[in-house]
Amino acid sequence: MDFLAEATANEDELVRTRRALHMKPELSYQERETADFVAKRLESLGVRVRKGVGGTGVLGTLEGGKKGRVVALRADMDALPVEEMAEVEFRSKVKGVMHACGHDTHVAMLLGAARLLAAHAEELHGTVKFLFQPAEEHGGRGGALPMIEDGVMSDPKVDYVFGLHIDSDRRSGEFGVREGAVMAAPDTFKVRIKGRGGHGSAPHKTVDPVYVAAQLILALQGVSSRMIDPMKPFVISVGSVHSGTKENIIPDEALLEGTIRTLDEETRRRAKSKVSEVSRGIATAFGARAEIEFEKDAYPVTVNDVKTTQAVIRVLGKIPHMRVKKVDALLGGEDFSRFLQRAPGTFYFLGTNNPAKGCVYPNHSSRFKVDEDVLKFGAASLATLAYEFGKPSGP
Repeated sequence: MDFLAEATANEDELVRTRRALHMKPELSYQERETADFVAKRLESLGVRVRKGVGGTGVLGTLEGGKKGRVVALRADMDALPVEEMAEVEFRSKVKGVMHACGHDTHVAMLLGAARLLAAHAEELHGTVKFLFQPAEEHGGRGGALPMIEDGVMSDPKVDYVFGLHIDSDRRSGEFGVREGAVMAAPDTFKVRIKGRGGHGSAPHKTVDPVYVAAQLILALQGVSSRMIDPMKPFVISVGSVHSGTKENIIPDEALLEGTIRTLDEETRRRAKSKVSEVSRGIATAFGARAEIEFEKDAYPVTVNDVKTTQAVIRVLGKIPHMRVKKVDALLGGEDFSRFLQRAPGTFYFLGTNNPAKGCVYPNHSSRFKVDEDVLKFGAASLATLAYEFGKPSGP
């Protein structure tokens, strides 16, 4: 089945779809227009549609003409609270909101894959589920878990699940794949330091939470350098510091917010424990008190099934003009991790870095741009994986 040739023939539609979505971005849990767009397109292809899945998600189901396995393909739909600065004719029409992480391309490519598979439904083995997921950018509960709770991985039970993400660091048109842990668990934390305020001229009569916060920010780096195995990938970042109202007032409280990112559960547990321990210790040493809170339902580590991923590398590697390379793990987090806890599968990347087209800015940048030539590769890869893994004997 030459899905790439067919995707190339439909390339103009892929680009139009992506641009239409790009101009109307929606934030997490608000993807109503996007969901309507997706549902109508799937219905026009003869795909059975269920809306309102896990909130604003969409589930499309395509039953093949032959017996086989159940394969799920996922695309995330939400945008980011970013004012677009990219010089493109189809810039976001929503102030302060932008598809700065490529989720518009993910939706377009999965819709493209649905078109390819629907055109060959009689030749298709098994069932394909198209998961259009909300709220991947939320970072906590996200959108995958609500969709799972709403039954997308059952009735019928999913045998394999695959997800694709645009990668601004990888050469345009090149696929990146990795076995095992591929993305981190992004645990966010808040440390509220309780001190005792007073006048800036008499700090000895206060317990200065700003000073304690400064000491704590430095001390937390010791968790990474002195308390975690240096052979285990781990990073801690404090990205937000809030305290005080005026230069001569020592406040009562200071609030730090940050993240820790790990690639295995043992390191994750130890890191969280040490962050709490160090925060309380530093605060106590200066007469203050620290309250530590980790966000509940943080995304787990994204772990690609080894055997499945080895098969993915073989399958994609056989497609003419497709370049497949193994990649290092990333310390970004990904909601797709939830789906991989329910079924074996692979989360992989598609490069879009093309200096000749100005596609050099990182994901989440206000100037982020995508080389639209890669859309056909993404659509063809998803369709190919669904077709091959749907076979009763596998790929």
